[in-house]
Amino acid sequence: MDRKALGKKIRQERIRMNYTQEQLAEAAGLSTTYIGLIEHGQRAITLEKLIDLANIFHVSIDYLLIESVEASEDANFALLKNLWLQSPESARMLLLDIAKSILCHLKS
Repeated sequence: MDRKALGKKIRQERIRMNYTQEQLAEAAGLSTTYIGLIEHGQRAITLEKLIDLANIFHVSIDYLLIESVEASEDANFALLKNLWLQSPESARMLLLDIAKSILCHLKS
């Protein structure tokens, strides 16, 4: 996990909510120093505290983590497969045409 990316996202959300580090620390039951260390990627955060921050920010945990976790090729393929299986036949053909167009464009 990329702590710096997670810290950056937490800082962005804190600023979006117009919280100071002190206000966020108080709301989450943490120290201001700990918030600063998390935001700078110098300290790990527990799952419990990550949930608390997500609730304070009114966002999901995956939203906070999205840029800090690298998706594997298997995970990307699984996502693509799920999109495919959930789509009606007409959308599948459109997706296939789009993919072919993109690949053709990248080759040229």
